[in-house]
Amino acid sequence: MNRHFGAFFVMTEAQIRASKTLYETDFYGWTIEQASFLRDRAWDGLDISNLVEEIESLGRQEQRELLNRLGVLLGHLLKWEFQPGKRSKSWFATIREQRRRILKLLSNSPSLQPYFPEALEEAYQDALDLAVRETSLDYKDFPPLCAYNLEQILDFEFFPGEPLEGDPTGK
Repeated sequence: MNRHFGAFFVMTEAQIRASKTLYETDFYGWTIEQASFLRDRAWDGLDISNLVEEIESLGRQEQRELLNRLGVLLGHLLKWEFQPGKRSKSWFATIREQRRRILKLLSNSPSLQPYFPEALEEAYQDALDLAVRETSLDYKDFPPLCAYNLEQILDFEFFPGEPLEGDPTGK
């Protein structure tokens, strides 16, 4: 049975064990329970080790999202530059969307900004894979290192390569 002492909530050992088991059997239920314990300041009920693991995982998830979005953006910039004859509204829209989402992610989590150079290096390898997979070009056709700087990558006006008649950029 739960015991209330003023604003505090004390759990029995069996309830603490049950909460840790809930983490393994019903993650969603566990999150609801943990949020309730936090709201009620029921510190004894918290599954600290799993909470720490989940909070760290959320941070890594933000890093992965930046990495994935950057890889898609760079891959489309490469396709745009190296296959100018195949430029499309779809590529244009993907470039705009990824820029917008990356900027929003960086705005919501400014502490990701120092990670950006490392992410750029790793994402470029993913971008090369995407460009090779989605074009008729080979790895040797692309620069081995990213040729775009941070400002260019996030600049909504930057589209690499020569402008062509009828480009979706309107240039």
